[in-house]
Amino acid sequence: MKYILLLIFISITSLSYADIKVAVAANVSYAIDDLIKEFNKTNPKTKVTITLGSSGKLTAQISNGAPYDLFMSANMKYPNKLYEKKLTSSKPAVYAQGSLALFSIKNLDFSKGIELLKYSEISRIAVANPKTAPYGKAAFEAFKNANLLEDIKSKFVYGESVSQTLSYTVTATDIGVVAKSSLYSPQLTMYKKGINWVEVDSKLYTPIDQGVVMIKNSSEAKAFYDFILSQSAKKIFKNYGYKTE
Repeated sequence: MKYILLLIFISITSLSYADIKVAVAANVSYAIDDLIKEFNKTNPKTKVTITLGSSGKLTAQISNGAPYDLFMSANMKYPNKLYEKKLTSSKPAVYAQGSLALFSIKNLDFSKGIELLKYSEISRIAVANPKTAPYGKAAFEAFKNANLLEDIKSKFVYGESVSQTLSYTVTATDIGVVAKSSLYSPQLTMYKKGINWVEVDSKLYTPIDQGVVMIKNSSEAKAFYDFILSQSAKKIFKNYGYKTE
C-alpha cells in the first residue's frame, strides 16, 4: 500500500512540474540566466534547460530531430529555414537586435574604430565562423564594407561561435570582434568602453535581427515564447546591450 501511495505521489509531482529544453545561440548566454530567473517568477514550476551553441549547429541538430522545445537564434535566417521545412509550431519572431563590438584586454587606440584592425600592432583577430555564426557573417560584412577584408584576413583566428570567439579574444589574440552583449556580463565589467572596447559602426553591417521560434507546441513552451517577446524580457535584453525597438 505504501508503495502504491509513493507511486501516486511521484505521478502527481511529475504532473505539477515541467521541463522545457531551449536551444540558445551563444551570444545570448550572458543574458539567459537573468531571463530564466524573471520567467520563473511567474512560472515557478517550469524548469528551463539550456543548450548553447552556434545558430547553424543548433539548426542542424533540430533538423535531425534534437528534442528542443524552443530555439533562440542569433539571426532570423535559421528559424525561417526551420519554419519553411515545417519543423516548428510557430512563426519566427524577432526578440532583439544584436550589435558587434571590437574588444581587447590590451590598451589599444579604439578611437580608430574598425580601421584599428589593419595596423601592425594587431597580428591576430578573433572572429566567429561566418558559415555557422550570424555574428561572424555580420563581422565579414563589416570588413568588406570598410574595405579591410583583404588586408586583414590572414590575421583571423576563427571561433565556432561568438562565445568561443570571446574566449579567444581574452586568451589567444590581440583583439576580437564579439557580441556587444558579452561585454555587459559580470565577468567583463572591469573592461571599459573606449579603453578596451568600442562598437562597430552599425552602418557597416545588416542589423542582426535575433529570432525565437517554438519547435514543440506545449503550454510551457508557449509561456516561455511569450515571455521572450514581453516587455519584461526586453528590459533584460537592453541591460545586456541589445536593441529592442
